[in-house]
Amino acid sequence: MHGLLNGLLEQQRTSLYQLQSELPSLSRPLYECILTGVRPVDSGIVSNDISRLSHHDSIFSLAKSQGKVTAAAAYHWVSELYNRAPYNAVRDRFTDDESMNIQHGCFYHWDHYPDEALFLDAEHLRRSHQPDFLLLHPMNIDDMGHKHGLDSHQYRNCARKADALLSHYIDAWLSDGYQIMVTSDHGMNNDKSHGGILAEEREVPLFVIGDQFSHQACQVKQTELCGSVCQLLRLDHTKPYTQELLAL
Repeated sequence: MHGLLNGLLEQQRTSLYQLQSELPSLSRPLYECILTGVRPVDSGIVSNDISRLSHHDSIFSLAKSQGKVTAAAAYHWVSELYNRAPYNAVRDRFTDDESMNIQHGCFYHWDHYPDEALFLDAEHLRRSHQPDFLLLHPMNIDDMGHKHGLDSHQYRNCARKADALLSHYIDAWLSDGYQIMVTSDHGMNNDKSHGGILAEEREVPLFVIGDQFSHQACQVKQTELCGSVCQLLRLDHTKPYTQELLAL
């Protein structure tokens, strides 16, 4: 389905791993899981309706506290978890504040916010601030899944479009020394929803691109993504990570 990513995979320039999302397989709980390494049942962020700051160290807070530059082009729930809650669009949509965990941000609050605009937001942040860690979080694939379901041409074509957008930027990111991880928080079912235990709701890919990855066969857990990124950033941390994933 993904032309660029699978083309890179065929040429052994990326590696693909299968992850299983934690439960519940919902967005805000899994943003917290990916960015802190803490399962939803332990973080307390167990539904999309819980709007508060995270109680745990995140990639953002660890990086910021150790002198790294952080940035995110992401849905506003990410701002609520790591910067300020509740989100105020006038105040928070464009963030440029060295005291924040996410120091530089372009946040959005529309599920249909165009992925093309989101990629442009992220590239603006990257070129303007040269962040050590940049989160790029598009929403259109999830939005199409909720509107049309897993087995729909709209859902599949939206994933293809995201792959095409990625192709515009990936060479520049790699040439600037970035390591790239492409994954998802959760999947989608044919009821146009997610949150449960079905394989299509929980099984998600992880593509890794860059010379700091081992590109060896290994098992990766969603709770280990945070720690693996912390290792790539050379941060002091106590997060679990996948040693076999990294060439460090």
